[in-house]
Amino acid sequence: MKRLGQALVWVVVVLALGGGGYYAWLKLRPPGLPEGFASGNGRIEGTEIDVDAKIPGRIAEILVDEGDFVSAGQVLVHMDTKTLEAQRREAEAQLERAKIGVETAESVVRQREAERTAATAQIATRKALWDAAASRLARVEPMAAKDFETKQSLDDARAAEHATNSAIAEAQANLAAAEAGISAAKAQIVDAKAAVIAAQATIDRIVADIDDSSLKSPRDGRVQFKVAQEGEVLPAGGRVLNLVDLGDIYMTFYLPTKEAGRVAVGAEARIVLDAFPELVLPATITFVASVAQFTPKTVETEAERQKLMFRLKAQLPVEELRKYSQMVNTGVPGMAYVKLDPKAQWPDNLATIRLPQQ
Repeated sequence: MKRLGQALVWVVVVLALGGGGYYAWLKLRPPGLPEGFASGNGRIEGTEIDVDAKIPGRIAEILVDEGDFVSAGQVLVHMDTKTLEAQRREAEAQLERAKIGVETAESVVRQREAERTAATAQIATRKALWDAAASRLARVEPMAAKDFETKQSLDDARAAEHATNSAIAEAQANLAAAEAGISAAKAQIVDAKAAVIAAQATIDRIVADIDDSSLKSPRDGRVQFKVAQEGEVLPAGGRVLNLVDLGDIYMTFYLPTKEAGRVAVGAEARIVLDAFPELVLPATITFVASVAQFTPKTVETEAERQKLMFRLKAQLPVEELRKYSQMVNTGVPGMAYVKLDPKAQWPDNLATIRLPQQ
């Protein structure tokens, strides 16, 4: 009887302890979500940006390290530009040569125009001489016919008229040559000016390549990886750094069919990170997948449809991200809570937004 009494005492003690532990667990366990809310596990993600080399070349200097925060327009990498600098000097020399070619062609045009002016004056002079010779011949011919002038005088008058007429033709040929020379010289000017434009365009292209050899950050972000190191030779498009855009941070999580079907784009959400359970971050649902993940081979029954999971994206606000970007790292796991019913009231543990202290 004594042993039986001791056993009963131990049973009562065990039951009491068990009951007390269960009661304490009920009181101390985290409150569940009320109706109108859903939650899912996820990880912080961000839009990744690659910093690539535009043209082939050697990496001269990398100015940032993994984990560094960078701002839009900040120079991150210097590529070696020695070859480009040499090409620019060569193109500048070609530009000077082309400019001299323009000046030379313009001087040729002026010379040919002078020759045209001289040929025009020469034609006028020789026409005047021809007029005089023709008038003399007109006087000599009838007088020679009556023997008032010698035959020699007639021959001389005819030779003078013929010579001055030929001189006019020669001057006209000189004028035509001068006109052709002007056209050719003007064509040379056009060609020389085109060479100037081409040389300047080559310089502009090389200068643009030199500018692009200083690789800059397209957005505010954080350096995630160094893909290449100083001294490496990269092809065109070779990746140097990988960044994460701090203006586009979100959590991807999954919900079953019944809950995902009630989530609207723009729905209010909350994010609680495992690393900072005391914080409650605001978010907005910006994406609900239209195609389920982990889909069974054939969806026919309601039980099978419950196995479907839909991907959602809870976007953190950009203006708040700038305040606590130091604390929100991609890859950090946590919980996303989403309001299914717009009229539902957040539970006490999620009702107040709690951000990091500045």
